[in-house]
Amino acid sequence: MTASAATAPVWHFPFDHSYARELQGLYVPWQPQPAPAPRWLRFNHELARDLGLDADRLAGDEGLAVFAGQVVPPGAQPIAQAYAGHQFGGFSTQLGDGRALLLGEVLDPQGRRHDIAFKGSGPTPFSRGGDGKAAVGPVLREFLISEAMHALGIPTTRTLAAVATGETVRRERPLPGAVLTRTAASHLRVGTFQFLAARGDVDGLRRLLRYVIARHDPALVDAREPALALLRAVMERQAALVARWMGVGFIHGVMNTDNMTLSGETIDYGPCAFMEAHDPDTVFSSIDHHGRYAYANQPGIAQWNLARLAETLLLVMDLPEEEAVERATALVNDYPAIYQAYWLAECRRKLGLLDTANALDDQSLANDYLELLHTWQVDHTLGFRLLSTALRTGSPGATPTLAEHFGAGTPALEAWLGRWKHRLAQQPGRADEAAERMDAANPLVIPRNHLVEAALEAASTDADLGPFEALLAAIRRPFDAAPAGTVWAQPAAPEQTRGYQTFCGT
Repeated sequence: MTASAATAPVWHFPFDHSYARELQGLYVPWQPQPAPAPRWLRFNHELARDLGLDADRLAGDEGLAVFAGQVVPPGAQPIAQAYAGHQFGGFSTQLGDGRALLLGEVLDPQGRRHDIAFKGSGPTPFSRGGDGKAAVGPVLREFLISEAMHALGIPTTRTLAAVATGETVRRERPLPGAVLTRTAASHLRVGTFQFLAARGDVDGLRRLLRYVIARHDPALVDAREPALALLRAVMERQAALVARWMGVGFIHGVMNTDNMTLSGETIDYGPCAFMEAHDPDTVFSSIDHHGRYAYANQPGIAQWNLARLAETLLLVMDLPEEEAVERATALVNDYPAIYQAYWLAECRRKLGLLDTANALDDQSLANDYLELLHTWQVDHTLGFRLLSTALRTGSPGATPTLAEHFGAGTPALEAWLGRWKHRLAQQPGRADEAAERMDAANPLVIPRNHLVEAALEAASTDADLGPFEALLAAIRRPFDAAPAGTVWAQPAAPEQTRGYQTFCGT
C-alpha cells in the first residue's frame, strides 16, 4: 500500500496539538517518507491499551501503514521540533529533529498527555545532511531498553511500534531500515529553551515557560517567580531519575542537553547500556573518548545541564539581573544535596532499610558495599540481588552464590555483612520481610549487553525476531525470576565484555 493508493482509514488517534498551537517558531511542518515495503517488527499492545487506543486495529494492516509513514492518520499534523544543545560540552545553536516527527498528542483515559512521534521517518530541515533514517538494530535496542526501564519503574519514553521499512540504510555497513514510534510525556528538552535563548527571543521564552508549566507543573502557574519554580521542579525530577539510573547500573551514554527532558523521563536510547562488573569509570559509548558520560559522572553532568537551563531562564525572571543570577546560582548549587537525598533513598531501598535516622551511617554502609563491588569486580545487578539470600533461613552469612562472585574478597564481604545485619536489627520487622522488600527493589534480570547484541544481530542479519521476543519477555519481569537457573541473569563471559562498545545508531 502506498500513500497515494491508500484510502482514509475509518479509525483515528484522538490527536491534540497543543505544542503546535502554542509554540510557533519551535517547529517546521513536515511529512514522513513512506516506507516502500513495510513489515511488522513489534507492536506494543500493552502501551496502546494504556493510551486508550484500539490496540487490535492498530496491530493490523491499517496500523502498519500508519507506522510506516504510508498513511498520515486523520487529525495528525506532523512537525519536526526545533531545539539547540550542548553536545559533549560544545554548543550548537540549532539541532532539532533530524529524523523524528511529532504526529500529535493524545490524552490517555486518566487525562495524561502523551506525544506520539516517529523516529527514522526520513530527513527533515534539521537533518544536517543526514538521511533521517534508522536501522532495525537501534530501533529494537530502544524498544528493549525503554521497556526494561519501564518494568524497573524508571520514568522513560516508550515504544509503541517498530516497523521494518524494506529499504537499506548506509552506515558502517548496509543495514535493514526501520521506523520507531515513540511515546513521551513530552519531547520538551533543556535544548528547547536553549534554542530560543540563543536567538534572544524573550517573548518566545516566556511562551515556552508558560507552556511547560501548564503541561508538566500546573501547580506552579501562580508561582511568584515561575522560572525559578520550574527550575526547582526540573531539578527534582532529574535528581530522582539519575538516582534510579545509578541504582540499576544504567549508563545513558550521551547526556547532552538536548537529551535531558523537562518531564524527567529517560529519552534517546543511543549508546546506552547496563553496567555489569561494578566500576564507576565504566563507559560504553564509542564516541565518549574522555569518559564525560561515564557511570560515576552522571549526577554531575545532570547538574551541569541544569545550569545551562538556568542560564536560559535568567532571561525571563522578573528580578534585577544580579538577584536573578544569585538566586538561580544558589538553586543550581543545591542540586548535589537534592540528588544525594534521592540517592540515599535508593540505596536504602536496595539494602532493605526502612527508617531514616542514620543518614551518614547508611550512606557510608552503601558506599562501602559499592567499593567492595568495585574492588572485587562483582556484577552490580547480582551483587545487590543476592544480598537478600543472606537474610533468609538456611542462608547464614555470605551464601555460596554470593561468595562465588566475591572470590578472594569473601572475608571483606563477611565483615560488611555483619555491619549491615546489625543495622537491619535496629529497625522494626523481621529479616525475611527485609529480604522481600529487597527482592522488589533489586532486579535479577536486566538487558545484558551480550544478550541484547545477539538479539539485534539475529533480527538485523537473519530477520529472526525469536531472540528479541524472548529477551523482551524476560526484561519485562525483572524482579520475578529465582536466582538459580535463569540464563537471563548470567553475566557475560570476560571475552564478551572486554572492549564492549555501543553506538549512537544515527
